[in-house]
Amino acid sequence: MLFLCVLLLVAAVVLYVVGRAQDSGGWKLGAAISAVAAVLSGIFACVHVVSAYEVGVPVTFGSVGEPLSSGVNLSSPFTDVTTFSTRPVDLNLDGRDRVEVRSSEGGVLYADVTVKWAVVPKDAVRLYQLAGSEEGVQERLVTPDSREIIRNVFAQHTSEEGYASAREQIGTEIADLIKKRLAPRGIDVTAVNLRNVRPSKKLQDQIDAKLQQEQATQRAEEAGRTAEAEAKRRRIEAKGIADANKILERSLSDKVLYNQCLEAFKEAAKSHPVYASPCGSGSGGSPVIVDGTKN
Repeated sequence: MLFLCVLLLVAAVVLYVVGRAQDSGGWKLGAAISAVAAVLSGIFACVHVVSAYEVGVPVTFGSVGEPLSSGVNLSSPFTDVTTFSTRPVDLNLDGRDRVEVRSSEGGVLYADVTVKWAVVPKDAVRLYQLAGSEEGVQERLVTPDSREIIRNVFAQHTSEEGYASAREQIGTEIADLIKKRLAPRGIDVTAVNLRNVRPSKKLQDQIDAKLQQEQATQRAEEAGRTAEAEAKRRRIEAKGIADANKILERSLSDKVLYNQCLEAFKEAAKSHPVYASPCGSGSGGSPVIVDGTKN
């Protein structure tokens, strides 16, 4: 805009000189129009409009001024204004940009993380000095610092904690550290989301092998417990049978056995009226004649 102003001013002078030399009203009119346009261009060169949800950083001959808020701002025509958006920006570390981390055991994992950040308007000058532009803020500050912190936090935890039991704790630690790192630089981190953690193929194979070994151990322990319970049951059963035999042996005398024998053959004599019952034991035992016709 300043260049256009100078160009129009030069044109106005040339047209005026030519018009005066030729005493032509047309040239003089052109000179007047060019002069007005030059003045208007100069005025517009001093006006800088900062859009809504943006903050401007003015630089005049290498000197950085105070931040410009949204709206119309007047400044020197030699001032160059760099704008930064104050809206939240999502930094997605996934896909090709996912973070490769190592656990305290050396296992490799891949983390997908989203960092939501925004420029603090009052600190726009500091960010301009550190990064130069809005794109530079993400490329030079947010991305490298976030990746470094993510790796450092995962390195303090085991692989199992990283992809399973301590994911929420790890996400909280990462968020706290990123906020503390970037806040002094004028970057407000509003949220950090640890969306996914996936083991590498080698680590996944190791996890599967460990799970299979644990399952095999559990099956062996269960089989051992079952065998032990069965052996205990059999010992109890055998002891019960032995105790019953001892009681029976003590309670069955020769006389009792003799009477039971007679009762049995009396019952049998109902179909065989008279026969000899071989009841009795020892040398004194003698057969007994049982008459089935008599009750």
